Amino acid sequence: MKEELETQHLEKRFGVIAIESGYVTPKEFVDALKIQVMEDIEKGRHRLVGRILLEQGIISLAQIDNVLGKLGKSLPLLKESA
Repeated sequence: MKEELETQHLEKRFGVIAIESGYVTPKEFVDALKIQVMEDIEKGRHRLVGRILLEQGIISLAQIDNVLGKLGKSLPLLKESA
């Protein structure tokens, strides 16, 4: 449960930093969140917002790395949650 709360908190901060950095628009981020929630509900599968944005070609791996660096994290966070 603690790990899930940390992931949710990081995703919120990830979005703010990605938007402030000009990597994504607020709409793109909200759309990715909608996809994430729908997949959680329909498939029982949780993909990180950064991965969704990457797979849509909206954000690059270097940009994700930059945002995660500002959060004090690194790219291994891109792996899927179990």
